[in-house]
Amino acid sequence: MKVLIALLAWCVLFVLCWPLALLALVLWPLAWLLSLPFRLVGITFSALFAFLRALLMLPARLLGGAAARAVA
Repeated sequence: MKVLIALLAWCVLFVLCWPLALLALVLWPLAWLLSLPFRLVGITFSALFAFLRALLMLPARLLGGAAARAVA
């Protein structure tokens, strides 16, 4: 559905201002390539924070903290 909306928006832009639509069509792959390193850094930090959270919560999970709260 997102692709269909994007295509429809591009078609409207092409009808209203075709030079801007063609410029967007040419620059979109370059913007995607420039954003790749930032996405990789974001994925890495997300995984790192998930690992740290799991590591910090490990003693509580081993002692049954979640199970004790679920019963009460």
